[in-house]
Amino acid sequence: MQGILHEEPSIWQFFFVTCLLGGWAAWMTGKASAQTWRSLPALFAYLLGLGIGIRFIHHALFGGTMFSLQYYVVDTIVLMILGFVGYQYTRTNQMVTQYNWLYERASILSWKPKG
Repeated sequence: MQGILHEEPSIWQFFFVTCLLGGWAAWMTGKASAQTWRSLPALFAYLLGLGIGIRFIHHALFGGTMFSLQYYVVDTIVLMILGFVGYQYTRTNQMVTQYNWLYERASILSWKPKG
């Protein structure tokens, strides 16, 4: 799997930097975007920048390549998934809490009109 999804000699470095550190930052970015009622395109732009930051951490801590399009895309896709899930989770909580007379929770990531 090395060479396709990650460049580190151990997949644990990929999980630590991209999934744990980057995933937490992406979740919090999604949460902050939802709490401030920002749109999904704004979150998309924020996560593109976060992808650059995660590539820098790979470069600075583990000697990874800073400007590799392939690994940037892989890291950013992971961040986008976690960021958009954090956004939708927070937005669902907002809608069912602030508009509880209009909406009820349909699942952990969605709501539906009461009726």
